[in-house]
Amino acid sequence: MTDKAALKRALVEQLAAEVAGLAASHEATLAGATHEEAKPESDKDTRAVEQSYLARGQAARVVEAEAGLALVRALELPRLGEGARVVLGALITYREDDEEKQVLLAPAGGGRKLSRVQVVTPQAPLGRALLGKRAGDELELLLGGKQRTLEVLSVE
Repeated sequence: MTDKAALKRALVEQLAAEVAGLAASHEATLAGATHEEAKPESDKDTRAVEQSYLARGQAARVVEAEAGLALVRALELPRLGEGARVVLGALITYREDDEEKQVLLAPAGGGRKLSRVQVVTPQAPLGRALLGKRAGDELELLLGGKQRTLEVLSVE
């Protein structure tokens, strides 16, 4: 049995580090855009304008990453017993081609690996397909151009 609380802590740490890195990049880009050496030398010199566009995009990415971090921090980890359906915060073990895999269904952080557990979001095809399923359910889905058949083994 995998500790969902430990997985959540690890995911929060990864997302917090990402937010810090994005914020630092944004600050550096903003400083470069407003530095006195960034002043245009001619009417064709657009370095400062380009850096300000980049800073604006980075600021939006910081806001998005902070929102994802807040969603994960607020995530309730449900106690799911036998017969439970897959919901947000569930740890799902499934079999695909005789290989067992585990995923944590989280509101953000999709694609990350936490030890042997992959994080998926409800927006991802796999997360969307797993929602509402129970242990014993089989599902077929197209991922990466390949038809896949999965059997849900457990929902914790």
